[in-house]
Amino acid sequence: RSPFSVLRSPFSVLRSPVSPRPVHRLKLNTVFRLTFILLLSGAGLTACASLQQAQTAHKQENDVTVSFAERMTKAELGDVLSQAAKEQTAHKQEHAVTVSFAERLKTKAEQGDVLAQIVVGWMYAEGRGVLQKNYNLAVQWFRKAAEQGDADGQAALGGMYLLGWGVPQDDTLAMQWLRKAAEQGHANGQYNLGWMYEEGRGVPRDDQLAVQWYRKAAEQGDTSAQNNLGVMYKEGRGVPQDDQLAVEWFRKAAEQGLANGQFNLGAMYAQGRGVPQDDQLAVQWYRKAAEQGHADSQNNLGWMYEAGRGVPQSDHLAVQWFRKAAEQGNGFSRIGLGSMYAQGRGVPQNYVYARMWLNTVGLGAGSSFNEEMTPSQIEEAKKLARECIRKQYKDCEV
Repeated sequence: RSPFSVLRSPFSVLRSPVSPRPVHRLKLNTVFRLTFILLLSGAGLTACASLQQAQTAHKQENDVTVSFAERMTKAELGDVLSQAAKEQTAHKQEHAVTVSFAERLKTKAEQGDVLAQIVVGWMYAEGRGVLQKNYNLAVQWFRKAAEQGDADGQAALGGMYLLGWGVPQDDTLAMQWLRKAAEQGHANGQYNLGWMYEEGRGVPRDDQLAVQWYRKAAEQGDTSAQNNLGVMYKEGRGVPQDDQLAVEWFRKAAEQGLANGQFNLGAMYAQGRGVPQDDQLAVQWYRKAAEQGHADSQNNLGWMYEAGRGVPQSDHLAVQWFRKAAEQGNGFSRIGLGSMYAQGRGVPQNYVYARMWLNTVGLGAGSSFNEEMTPSQIEEAKKLARECIRKQYKDCEV
């Protein structure tokens, strides 16, 4: 129940500004997290962060990047912003101001202002403000910016092609636009290009080129690239295997709040790879990621509490963390909960719930306690497991 395998960051669409939701291995992030400019206060511009997931989420960023804010000034949107701020202060009508701001922003976009085109694209992609979600319109605005040579627009358009949002899914066109952004030094474009090479999406798989692009982005401070570069060093893919360098890159990502980086650094401490073995530091990093909703870290933290590694042994807290991860679909934690119910550890012993959780991962039939269950209990556990899966593992214990 302690999967110490490394986790990579998933592909993310224009994380400048965007932050990815952490997923196991390299599954494509299906949550399109975008940060955009929307509301104003009397003091001026406020940045609003989109979604959350996640996912959770590989950290939620509630502010725009410095570079994005600087570009906004360069785009000469100050007159629009200041007027909207005055209107809001004077009339206290947020919706009216938002409508006014969106209309003026669209006007700037139609006049060819690149940054305005990107922000309008974000607003359509997320359905924020007074603009309804419309991927087709989002793509149109991203394309206008991209065709003017704007790196943010190119990265966003590449992401839309990769996800198939507003356009037919096309890895070749995704790679084409991402490369344009990456070659301009766009960190997220470089990261995503590395991801494409590592996965062999739109290009032949090439670990060395993946490392090359990850490194360019990582050296600019891109947390997902730092984490994935750490994975490459740990696995010896595209570079000589080196646990110490893996730890170095995991730490850079972890210290900036990336949940996958925190998980990976915790696993290195738990295993004593690249650093002296230290259960307390492993727990410290697992907890940071777990509190962000990172399911694998929640599972491993539960395992540490169950075993009493790095923390005082606590069945109650083990169950608590297993449950958090299980409700996100983590298979190891569903096994953990089944085991805890079977043994009556941290929860009252209940074979029906034990088999229910084990059934959700296909292990119920081989349970050692089956002989102690009646046929009706076994059928009830099967029914509850089907219902649990239907409810996506939430509120399964009725």
